[in-house]
Amino acid sequence: MSIGKMNTFIDLITTETAKDSEGFSTVKDTIIASVRAYKEDRYASEKWANMAAFSEANALFRFRRLPDVEVSTAMVIACSDGRYEVTSVRDIKNRGMYTEVLAKKVVASSG
Repeated sequence: MSIGKMNTFIDLITTETAKDSEGFSTVKDTIIASVRAYKEDRYASEKWANMAAFSEANALFRFRRLPDVEVSTAMVIACSDGRYEVTSVRDIKNRGMYTEVLAKKVVASSG
């Protein structure tokens, strides 16, 4: 994977729900890191067909491993296309150099 393909800027975000004194809950986003990543949308290829277990994932992100940051499924990825919920996280080839994330696009309900 070359750095030239990492042309999508993403934010890794954690969300926290807090209640105010009147009992209303508010969601607070905290940006953990902003990095460049390779983004691939889901399409009909053999690689995506083999990932049938993650049928709800519709995007794949690859980026350099971040020291002292543990990427988890509780995080959200934000990029120019919108927000994505992290479905799966893995270390590519177990070398500790790159992280691969499968994610599902968050679509707001209308109304």
